[in-house]
Formats: sequence, structure tokens, C-alpha cells
Amino acid sequence: MWTLRPVPTRQNVRVGIVIEFSAFALTVLAATSLCRRLGLSAPLVLVLVGVIASYVPGIPSVHLTPELILIGLLPPLLYSAAVNQSLIDFRRNIAAIGWLSVGLVLFTTFGVGFLVHAVVPIGWAAAFALGAIVAPPDAVAATAVGTAIGLPRRVVVLLEGESLVNDATALVSLRTAVAAIGAGIAFGVAVLDFVKAVAIAVVVGLIVARLMGFVFSRTRDVLTGTALTFLVPFIAFVPAEALHASGVLAVVVAGLALGHEAPRVQHSGMTRLSTRINWSVIQFLLENSVFLLLGLQMSTIVSDAGTSDFGAGRIAALCAVTLAGVIVLRLVWVLGTRWAVHGTGQKVSPVRESVVIAWAGMRGVVTLAGALTLPAIPNRAVLILAAMSVTVGTLIVQGLTLPAMARALGISGPDPREDALQEALVYQRAARAGLARAREVAGDDDERALSVVERQVELRGNQAWERLGRDPEAETPSDAYRRLRIAALEAEREEVLRLRDSGSADDQVISRVLAELDGEEIALTRVQARSELVRRSPLAPRLDAAPCEHLAEASTRVVPSSGVECEDCLVEGTRWVHLRMCLTCGHVGCCDSSEARHAERHHHRTGHPTIRSIEPGESWRWCYVDELIAAGD
Repeated sequence: MWTLRPVPTRQNVRVGIVIEFSAFALTVLAATSLCRRLGLSAPLVLVLVGVIASYVPGIPSVHLTPELILIGLLPPLLYSAAVNQSLIDFRRNIAAIGWLSVGLVLFTTFGVGFLVHAVVPIGWAAAFALGAIVAPPDAVAATAVGTAIGLPRRVVVLLEGESLVNDATALVSLRTAVAAIGAGIAFGVAVLDFVKAVAIAVVVGLIVARLMGFVFSRTRDVLTGTALTFLVPFIAFVPAEALHASGVLAVVVAGLALGHEAPRVQHSGMTRLSTRINWSVIQFLLENSVFLLLGLQMSTIVSDAGTSDFGAGRIAALCAVTLAGVIVLRLVWVLGTRWAVHGTGQKVSPVRESVVIAWAGMRGVVTLAGALTLPAIPNRAVLILAAMSVTVGTLIVQGLTLPAMARALGISGPDPREDALQEALVYQRAARAGLARAREVAGDDDERALSVVERQVELRGNQAWERLGRDPEAETPSDAYRRLRIAALEAEREEVLRLRDSGSADDQVISRVLAELDGEEIALTRVQARSELVRRSPLAPRLDAAPCEHLAEASTRVVPSSGVECEDCLVEGTRWVHLRMCLTCGHVGCCDSSEARHAERHHHRTGHPTIRSIEPGESWRWCYVDELIAAGD
């Protein structure tokens, strides 16, 4: 006879933890997937889901500690954002990023402090502490919204750069304000402490980047190299904090430097690919989990604030003033100093660009982390509620309206066709260097192998140029190759799996073969996905008008000597992909991706140095002699 025995209490606890964790993870995945499908802001939706869930009976309350956020979540989040940030773009926009990440944070800290002190009877130090807490916009929210709505690349660079550095400014300012709550400190001492905290953090970040770069350069094992990258944010954070500097700034500096040097110091392509994939997963899970955790705090924060001596009206006024303050102060600062946060030669006018930057001030994890670090002072719960109100309020007010504002101002993201042109140029330069090196190391018996390499390099370069074609229905040679090769890969994979199922080959061998097939398929599908992003909009890239003497002397009034077709192709019975026109005589020939390459043959036959594209909507010229591209007429 079967008897039922009670399950031990400890096992019940374990099962409950597993269920809660699984429900949390599934909620994050379901919400983010739905947001991607519907084009919604994932940070905003996750916060709102968390807020609603915090009031549902039966759902366990979540209590975040400042240590968990500042040490466990913030370093890897900032590192994952910094390591993917272009150091070149960061340096190019360093002045604008400084105005936003330092100047605006301090401006907001003092501005909100004065407003809060005028509304509720709290001390100046506590008021400025709240100002520092709500001052920094969130890197995750800004990037998520900016990427989703397609902001110009420079705007995204500024928002990401600001959000990386302003966390350090705000947390150092908060540390100073908290110290002032307990004991008054002179203004000069506060400024000196701020400068020292920043300087030491930068030095620590650079040292860690140099040391870890040295370690990476001597690590050949893929698993070890990937695992070491997970330690970098904490290796940078801990010593900086021990030296009373900004740990988050040290993490950002280390991430920027290592992200720039990774292609050189990580010798294995598999290590680089593994690192990118693993960090993408970590970043996805952490950044989305953080916003759900933010929402889950709401019921606890509101309940704690209800025990304050302040009435509901005064608490509501404080929250409203703080929210309005951070929005208005950002508008005033960015629009008032827009001469410092925009460059020249941009497609978007400085005024419209500045308006978008000013409105993209969503708050997030750093605001909550800073609020939780407040010491046990009177009305601490009310200040935390005000900080939480700013986080939720900016995500709703600014996050929901930013896409409509960008559309109304006529601001859009980078043109995929212009990106495709730049990619083709980069491929061409890289191919020339690669072929030169291959010919240097080739031996007398490598003629056949060298010809295969030359053909593969040529095919890869042609794939980039062929994406510029205007007819989306026409299949280029590269399109045909991808279609046939993907079909072949599917058949190869099916045969490998048949061999596996029949036990005809060792499982490790099968796994290696499948991994190689998957790698090739990934490369092909990525190229295909980029090709599909190329729009039908005209291609008029921002290029130099005359980067060489041949393009400077080329006439812009040449007309085609024949119709818009390659006469040589018609005579020989070949098919062209794209058409180019000689800027000396008007000869129309087919491009290098075409079978006969009549434009290039015309150059070699006549010595005429320059051509231009005559594809509809395209406006660019090319010099065969110097291999340089220029803007069209």
C-alpha cells in the first residue's frame, strides 16, 4: 500500500524559489518578446508590469539592497554597454558628452535641490542628495528607445556616452551630499574630493584595461578567454571603490579601452565571437530584469512613504515637482548650451537634434540604486518614492512621446544604403591588404590555393557592392550564391544528422562538423539580413567632393554615350548587375560584380580614371587610379 509522506520544509522552500525565479524569467522574456513584436518600449512595459504585480496578492515582495545593484548589477551592465561603445566616436564627441554627463548632472543636482527644499521642509544636504539621485539618465533606457525608433547615429552616441559617464558624476555627488548630511563639509573640499574620485577612477580603469589586455593576448583557450571577460567589471570596480574613487567610472573606462583593443588582443576569432554572444545574453537578461525589479519595488516604497509625517498632498507635490524639475532643467541646459553638444556637417539641424537629446532623459537603475543608499534620515522613504516617481514618470512621459517627437521633427536613423556603401569601401581596402599579404607568403606551389583565396576575397567584396542596386527584385550573383549555398547547407546538415542518428560517426566529430556548418550559415544569413535593410531611398552619401586630383578634374556634365544599358553586355550576351559611366567619355559599362566588368575593362583600355554610378537615386563617383570615392554632382 502506497503512503504519502510530507515533503520536507527545506525542499518546499527550494521548490518555491525555483518557481518564483522561473516565473520572473518567463515574465521578462515574454514581455520583451511582445515589445519587440509590437514595437513598444521594453523598459517601460517591464516597469509597469512590475508595478502592477507588486499590488497583486500572493506575489512575494522584492527587497533590493544597494549592494546588489551597485556591485552585482551595475558593473556588468555598464561594462557591457561600454565595451560595445566606439572609443573613436566617444573621443570625437567628448566635449558634448562632458557637457551632458558632468555639466548637466551638476546643474540638475543643484536645480532639483533648490526646488525640493522650497517644497518640503528638509535640509539642504538631503535636498541635494535627491537631486543627485534623479540627475543621471539611464544608459539602458536611452539605448533601447533610441535604437527602437531609429535616431541618428550621432544622437545615439551622445546619449550612450552621457549615460555611461553621468552615473559616476551623480554617484560621486550623492556621496558628497550624504557625507554632508552627517557632518558639514566645505565647498572646496567637496570639489577636491570630486576631482580626486574621477581622476583615480580613470587611472584605475586604464591600468585594468592594460593588464587584462596583456592577459587576453596570451590566452588561447576560448572558454578561459571568455570567462575572464566576466571578471573585468569587478576587477575595475573593487580597487576604485577601495581608493574612494568612482567604481562605475573605472568600469566604463576599462570597457571603452578593452572594447577598442579587443580585436587586437583577442587573437582567436572564436573567442571574440563567444565573448560577444555571451555578453549579449548577459546584457539582455540583466537590463530587462532590472526594470522589472524596479516596478516590483513600488508597493513597498509607497507603503513605507505612507508612514511619513508628510501628508499625501505634500508627498504628491514633491514627486510632481521633482519629475517636472528633471524634465525642464534638462530642456533648459541642452537647448541653452546646444552650441556645445552638436557638430558641423550633420544631416539633422542642431536645433532639432538638441530637442531630441533634451527629451531623451529617461531614468533607470542608477536612480533606484542611489535612492537605496540614502542613510536612515527623516523622511527617507518619501525621498525614495520621489526618485521612483521620476523613474516611472520619465519612462512614461518621455519614453512614450519620444518616437512621435522624432517623427514630427523629421529625424531618422542612419540610411542602410549609405552604410552599405561604407561597408563596401571597407571591404575593398581590407581585401587589397589581405591579398597583398597572401601573395607575400605564397610559395611556388601555392598558385591554385592563391587563386581560390583571390576568388573568395573578390566574392566577399562584390557582395557588399551589389547591395547598392536599385531593383530589389533582381537577383545578383551574390544573391544566387547565398541561395544555393544555404540550400546546400541544409542538405549537408540533414546528412550529418542522419549519420549521427545511425551511429556512423563519433558524437564529438558530428558536433564539430555541425558547428562549422552553423558558422557558415550565420555568416550568409547576416549578409542577407543586411541586404534586406537597404532601403529604396536615394543614395547621396556625405563624402569629400574631391579626395584626389582625378576626381577634382573630372567633369560633372558628362552624359551617357548610349542609353542606360551596357552595350558591351548586349553585344557579348552577358548580364550586368549595376551600371557605371565614365566621366571622361560617357561610356556606360557594367560594374565589378557583373560577369564581364566592362567599366573596369574600359578604364584599363583607355586609361580614363574616373566613373560615377548611374543607378537611379545614387550619387557617388570612383577613381580607379587612387581607389577613392567622392560625392556625386
